[in-house]
Amino acid sequence: MLSVKTRLFVLLAAAAVLALSACAPNGPTTEATPTPEPARTIVIGVSLSNLDNPFFVAVREGVVEAAERFNATVVIEDAQDDAQRQTSQIQALIAQRVDALLVNPVNSTEIGQALQEAYDAGIPIFTVDRSADNEHIVAHIASDNVSGGKMAASYLAEIINENGKVVELQGIPDTSAAQDRGLGFHNTITIFPEIQVIARETANFNREEGHDVFAQILADNPQIDGVFAQNDEMILGAIAAAKEAGRLGEIAFVGFDAIDEAVTAVENGELNATVAQQPKEMGRLSVETIMQHLDGESVASFIPVDLALITR
Repeated sequence: MLSVKTRLFVLLAAAAVLALSACAPNGPTTEATPTPEPARTIVIGVSLSNLDNPFFVAVREGVVEAAERFNATVVIEDAQDDAQRQTSQIQALIAQRVDALLVNPVNSTEIGQALQEAYDAGIPIFTVDRSADNEHIVAHIASDNVSGGKMAASYLAEIINENGKVVELQGIPDTSAAQDRGLGFHNTITIFPEIQVIARETANFNREEGHDVFAQILADNPQIDGVFAQNDEMILGAIAAAKEAGRLGEIAFVGFDAIDEAVTAVENGELNATVAQQPKEMGRLSVETIMQHLDGESVASFIPVDLALITR
């Protein structure tokens, strides 16, 4: 027979077991952990004027490398120097609902309607190298082309001893790059009273046209002391024409862009100088500026990229 003390201990132990049983859940339970939604990939639509031009190939490289760092997707279109084609490509990018649009216009004016459609669709617009006639551009990333034109004119004047007859080969007329480089060159070369600009001809930033246009200028002018072309493609075409005419050694040549072939031409003495842009840097800065804007940061309306003169 249990003592009173022992029976009291048993009763207390049983009460404790019942209390624990009452507090315990009926079955195993797990708290649901919410699954985070995956971050949406930013898509940037890019329209470049002509990917046959090494300059714009370098812009594309900068865009692609920067986009990879931000885990962004880029859709890149080549307008092949066709303004109507570029308009159609931009409209297709709008239909894809890209998050931002980066454009290097074939024609600064003709692209306006397509850019207006992008703005109306709520897509922020950025331009690179060449600006566009549209009030809704968030930022323009480019060299100071007016300064570049001045730089080219000053150096050309120096190497022909501020005296002689010079030619200017112009790019696509309705592009800001051609207009600004031409303005800088014209405003500076006219400072020198003994320098006469005997021809200003359009060659549309194209090497073959640069060759053909300058070949005709050579045929029409027995004396030419210097040539400035608003890009390296045209100046390389002009150099080829001068070689064919046997007049390479009598003419000074200055280009613009510092593409690899032009730098080689400077090194081997055929080209006196080229104004060096940084197209890959333009591409990189374009993507960085776009991402800053999409993150809600304030960005400058003009992002300048440094220039330099490459000479012999």
